Amino acid sequence: MRTEIVEIYSDATNAAVLRHPGRHFPGVLVQGDSLYALCRQADEACEAARGVLDEDAYDELNALRNALWSYLTHYKVVLGEHEIPLPFSEC
Repeated sequence: MRTEIVEIYSDATNAAVLRHPGRHFPGVLVQGDSLYALCRQADEACEAARGVLDEDAYDELNALRNALWSYLTHYKVVLGEHEIPLPFSEC
């Protein structure tokens, strides 16, 4: 872990906008529990869309789901490395 100064443009709940040092454009900070909820919603959308959407559309939706889960997996690994408990339950 390291500490650096970031530029904070908005402190909006679950959608803080900040610029990390060395980055040209700001990004949106999504809290871990909100990211987990988005992953679950993506799972539900894929399940509902299976057999309804054409194959290409379903593949796009599934790619979105996989990208979200990839972010969540990285988040969980980093928290684990720093012995920080997850802000959600995976039960």
